[in-house]
Amino acid sequence: MKIKDLYHLYALHFLVDTDTRKIRKNTLFFGLKGAHFNGNEFAEKALKIGASYAIVDEEKYATQQQIILVNDVLKTLQELANYHRNILKIPIIGITGSNGKTTSKELIHAVLSKKYRTTATEGNLNNHIGVPLTLLSMTPKTEIGIVEMGANHQKEIEFLCTLCEPDFGYITNFGKAHLEGFGGLAGVIKGKSELYDFLEKNKKTAFINPEDTLQEEKTKNTIRHFFPAHLKFLKANPFVKISFDGTQIESQLIGNYNYSNIAVASTIGAYFKVSTGNIKKAIENYTPDNNRSQIIKKDSNRIVLDAYNANPSSMKVAVENFKMIDKNTKTVILGDMFELGATQLEEHQAIVDIVEKLGFDNAYFVGEIFYKTKATSMLFKDFKELFTKLKTNPLKNQSILIKGSRGMQLERLLEVIN
Repeated sequence: MKIKDLYHLYALHFLVDTDTRKIRKNTLFFGLKGAHFNGNEFAEKALKIGASYAIVDEEKYATQQQIILVNDVLKTLQELANYHRNILKIPIIGITGSNGKTTSKELIHAVLSKKYRTTATEGNLNNHIGVPLTLLSMTPKTEIGIVEMGANHQKEIEFLCTLCEPDFGYITNFGKAHLEGFGGLAGVIKGKSELYDFLEKNKKTAFINPEDTLQEEKTKNTIRHFFPAHLKFLKANPFVKISFDGTQIESQLIGNYNYSNIAVASTIGAYFKVSTGNIKKAIENYTPDNNRSQIIKKDSNRIVLDAYNANPSSMKVAVENFKMIDKNTKTVILGDMFELGATQLEEHQAIVDIVEKLGFDNAYFVGEIFYKTKATSMLFKDFKELFTKLKTNPLKNQSILIKGSRGMQLERLLEVIN
């Protein structure tokens, strides 16, 4: 079936699903494949529970008229998404970077939603499957689309740009994330800059933080819109406070590193003619969740839970900002950082050295890599050891930073921190 014909079926309801556990009525079901599953096998089930059509790429599963056989389900999903993007003809803002892209995306979405019907990437569905699903979640009512793009190797952002064809782009920063896949920091910079390459080639616009010399250098030949001069950082103790167009805005985000996330949302809002008052309302009402810089108050402790992800760049700024917060007794609990390749021990040792130099009241490091470092602080080989320690020796009257890679699942510590 041609993409144009498939699009007519999709456009009846503008619904696409890939999981039979979350099937919506009249949706198109795409039987995607993974290392341990074959979505083709669920085509008939999808139809029984509400899907209008199912798309498969193995002939034996095309057992009825409503099951459509294609050469490659994933490629068909991607082609349909790009076809839809071009039918919509709306502004698309593409976002990538090593740290802060999800927070930036959420803040931009909150600000633009004050004036426009916007659709943004849900959660971190930002890969070769997530980006098409994001595009296909947009309907004719959508006025602006916001697409987060993630990558752990070169050419990935380049490909995702061919799908969403952004009119505007923003790179949050270039940090030490996914070093193993990118082959080092230079590879990260090259891979993330593929967004700039697309914008330059297609004469589209990049939003630029003028304080980031690398952003400025990489976009010399690109149409640029800079953060305005009237945008100023005021303080972060613990929440970030800025001045924008003479108006003070106090967020519910902690740490100096969140300033640029707030700044780009304000800048883009103003670019699209959202009033300063509505920009202020959107930012001040935004509350982080999903283990991203959440402030959690327990009986005697206040916890900064930042356990969604971690890399050397984000870990460094997190502990440095935590040190600056005006609280008497501070504890840091840090878990292993993944996907660092050959430099993993070196990068973990560097974090240990920074933490011990800063001089927190307590410092706990957990994970197989941290366990191999040289530290005067407490080292725990696995989560169970740390959990037992905190259960038998509970922390009291502390400000506590919890940060680690997603695989460490450090939010489980909330069970033993009161």
